[in-house]
Amino acid sequence: MSISGMMRTSASGMAAQSARLGTVSDNIANASTHGYKRAFTEFSTIVLESGKGAYVPGSVDTTVRYGISQQGGFDYTTSPTDLAVSGNGFLLVSDGSNAAYLTRAGSFVKDDQGYLVNAAGFKLLGYPIVNGSTAAASNGTAGMEEVNISAMSLEATPSTLGTYNANVPIDATTVASGNRPSDNLATSAYSAKSSITAIDNVGREVTLDIYYTKTGTNTWDVSVFNAADAASSTAPFPYTSGALSTTTLTFDSSTGQIASVSPSNPAGNVMSIPVPNGQTLTLDVSKSSELAENFQVLTPTINGNSPSAVEGVEFNKDGTLYAVYGNGARVGIYRIPLATVPSPDNLTPQAGNVYTVSADSGNLQVGFPGTSMFGDLRSSQLEKSTVDTATELTTMIESQFAFTANSKVFQTGGELMEVLVNLKR
Repeated sequence: MSISGMMRTSASGMAAQSARLGTVSDNIANASTHGYKRAFTEFSTIVLESGKGAYVPGSVDTTVRYGISQQGGFDYTTSPTDLAVSGNGFLLVSDGSNAAYLTRAGSFVKDDQGYLVNAAGFKLLGYPIVNGSTAAASNGTAGMEEVNISAMSLEATPSTLGTYNANVPIDATTVASGNRPSDNLATSAYSAKSSITAIDNVGREVTLDIYYTKTGTNTWDVSVFNAADAASSTAPFPYTSGALSTTTLTFDSSTGQIASVSPSNPAGNVMSIPVPNGQTLTLDVSKSSELAENFQVLTPTINGNSPSAVEGVEFNKDGTLYAVYGNGARVGIYRIPLATVPSPDNLTPQAGNVYTVSADSGNLQVGFPGTSMFGDLRSSQLEKSTVDTATELTTMIESQFAFTANSKVFQTGGELMEVLVNLKR
């Protein structure tokens, strides 16, 4: 047996245990680091060719791996900008350059410029929501930008969608033609009236008067006027301008529900109302009913909000980031994507608890939380480190004994080498 070979083998054993102790020390140091994934060292043998009469010792090779795909537990927090991923996927962050990184460290706070920044200084990336939609790419980060919530400090959103379903009394008196709200005369009569408030382009409230008029058996006209055009609060007709929109509702006499699509509204029982100095309000009235009960409004809802400061933000589980205004309105401003790769454990770790795509990990795949291959996004939670301190301490003790044993082999080889040198004396 080669004494120098024995010493080289024991030296490689000590180096391997040193590498193992290095990962143990990193793991213990990051036992409380949110989103940290445990590193571990694996060994493989290096065998040298030996003859029948002599054995040539080989050595040991080390490979450092990371349990990046391992799911950690969760800590619950009181901050709505703390994010955790349950299941497959990573948050995408940026360091201010054009590069995007993957991370599970979601302890984000707003900085002095309004960006959401985590503990390592990386900014959260998301798709801005424009006109209710996002321009998302499934194989890259095109269209993403650093999430900034200060830009939404004051904003008005005009009304565009709403529902306004009501029950009209089946026993109401029919109003004769030529004397209905759509005729806009001082003598115009109606069966029931209600109002709803919409928001115009600059955030002003616009009151819309809605008149229900029975025109025949199981048939009603619905007319909408701008309340500001009323002649007076007690005697509104005639309005200075005609009806903004009028439609006809036809009810099934046996059920009291909408019977068919109105001929004047072939797209369905949906009213298109041009809000003064605003957008076209699409008002769904298709769930209205005609029953033996007094007139009552069932589900009045209108989107839009008056100018108001953002008081906070909140995340939905589908990744939508909402700005919450002082008036209670919630407006979607970003949608947060998740990213993954075919082999997450082969991502390349970088400083700051982030990862980059490597040749071994495969290409980036982007999607939204809760869809196909991606897990759920959790707000006010942080993913715990996957390090188990007890396991790491056990590994440390094992490596200490293995290192000591290898050092003894090296020491023995040194003593034998000294004996050989002394033979010449």
